[in-house]
Amino acid sequence: MHKLWIVVLLVLGGALAQAAPTRVVFPADGTEQKFALKDLNAELPADWSAYKFLVLEVRTTTSQQFEFKIHTAAGAPALNMHLFQGPWVRTVLPLARLDRPEQSGVDLAAMSNKPRALSAVHGGHNQGPLVAVQEIGFRMPAPVGDAVIELRSVTLAKDDPGDALLEAGPLVDPFGQWIPATWPGKAASLDDLQHAWAEEAKALQPGGYDYCNYGGYKSTHAKATGFFRVEQVDGKWWFVDPDGHLFLSVGSDCIRSTIETSTRDRAGVFAALPPAGLSHMPPWAEGRQMTSFYTWNLLRRFGNDWKPKWIDFSLQRLAAWGFNTVANWSDPVLWAAKRTPYAVPLDGWGMEMYMGMPDVYSPEWPKKVDEAARRQCAPRKDDPWLLGYFIANEPAWPGREPLVADLMLKGSDTATKRELQAYLAKGDTPERRKAFLLQCFEKELAVINAAVKKHDPNHLNLGLRFGGHADDDVVALTRGFDVFSLNIYDVVPDRARIEKIYALTGRPIVIGEFHIGTPGRGLSAGLVQARDQAERGVAYRYYVENTLAMPAMIGTHWFQWTDEANTGRGDGENYNIGFIDVTDRPYAELVQAAKETHKRLFAVHSGAASPSSQKAVTR
Repeated sequence: MHKLWIVVLLVLGGALAQAAPTRVVFPADGTEQKFALKDLNAELPADWSAYKFLVLEVRTTTSQQFEFKIHTAAGAPALNMHLFQGPWVRTVLPLARLDRPEQSGVDLAAMSNKPRALSAVHGGHNQGPLVAVQEIGFRMPAPVGDAVIELRSVTLAKDDPGDALLEAGPLVDPFGQWIPATWPGKAASLDDLQHAWAEEAKALQPGGYDYCNYGGYKSTHAKATGFFRVEQVDGKWWFVDPDGHLFLSVGSDCIRSTIETSTRDRAGVFAALPPAGLSHMPPWAEGRQMTSFYTWNLLRRFGNDWKPKWIDFSLQRLAAWGFNTVANWSDPVLWAAKRTPYAVPLDGWGMEMYMGMPDVYSPEWPKKVDEAARRQCAPRKDDPWLLGYFIANEPAWPGREPLVADLMLKGSDTATKRELQAYLAKGDTPERRKAFLLQCFEKELAVINAAVKKHDPNHLNLGLRFGGHADDDVVALTRGFDVFSLNIYDVVPDRARIEKIYALTGRPIVIGEFHIGTPGRGLSAGLVQARDQAERGVAYRYYVENTLAMPAMIGTHWFQWTDEANTGRGDGENYNIGFIDVTDRPYAELVQAAKETHKRLFAVHSGAASPSSQKAVTR
């Protein structure tokens, strides 16, 4: 008995001596919370250069993203991070994201987003050597609700130990909902969902937007050519639909029947997985251990022949909510329905070479471009429902020209590398490196634009959807587009910037992506945050109405139709940015706001009505 008590006391003593988890409580004012290395782990060295991974045992009450910083004597490398909300997990941060700039990825998302099994990191700035490390910092600019992170272990490793769920799961229920979170309307049963689905179908009614068959304003009249075109009328730019009606493109990207997520290395996370063979995954997801709970819910809703019923119902939703465009990366089966105008993203140009820049000096490259244009454009040249083509998406090279030149010089022998070597032999400066990349870009656009028009002279070239910002000398080279497009994630696009783009190009402008999310349901808010679902609706109205009040603006495309998976899409993003959730139920507040705005857009763009002046609450 005496020995037993000694054992008990030793166990209790060890537990009591063990330090309590470090709590990171995010204040409402967004102040960064810093912790000295010795307060997190007294054995952590100041020099991390011999290690490749930071290993965290962590628990969080929030699904919000936060900024994670490593403070060194020389600077503060930082990135954004989100964690799986609820349980204790082990997650691993590759230090390469902090000690040097990312150098791989054809577009901005591929450059920014890097997934883990139980977390993800996004972006990165101020990268530098991780020596003389002093503190680790956490910052959440606009916390919503109870935002606390607990850390019970912070260590360094040379090999990746892998992410792991450190307490019993599951975290995702058979409907794809996040088990540790609660919210109004969370489905407790299939009966709940069937009732909600039936009520929506009964209430869905089209009309109220003055749209004609193609989605143009039927009370307007312009020259009809049988295809979409653009025209300036009384100082305002418009699309003109095939029947000669003025048209503003309001659409959504990614209208698809899947919400993809990985099942790899996620033991204990899912209560059940969708049936094998259900996937209907896009080509990029094949063979990657991906699944889709949204597709499983469509099967539950519509039965074994769910796909044609989903197509019909999705197009009914678009019409009822005032959307008139099936925008980028949507399922081609929606194009084939010939009920709603659509935009096609083109590819096959070889842009994977240098952060979105092809090997433009290769003698084989123009042939590749011509074949890609023939394959994608020629079959569509007579389709009146086609709004136009986006020729690319968010190339990553603008603003990184010296780095891209380094990649060319260090890479395999190519025609463009040889041209660069010859060019820099006359002088190697950052300015000359940028000048060379601009020369490449000018050549790239000339070849691609000519090939697209050769194989389809009838439809609009909608540009390449710049990622938020590009320098003036880059923008000025795009005058060959019919429409300039860019993706702007903000409360509203900056009017001065839009006016500058228009002055440089003379072309009307479409927003290819924007969104507003809110944290919850195991999802983070995305790139622009509102406090809750009602404020998402307020934010939608403010963005769309104030954007289309600008004379050069002719469209806004929301990203995206459905929420992303709470366990992250292929690159780790897990944003609450949909009009529809994983259970195929719409967000009523966002839908109502969109309907109200879409009924006003003709008057707003014409100047007969003022845009919304109400901004959303973010926290």
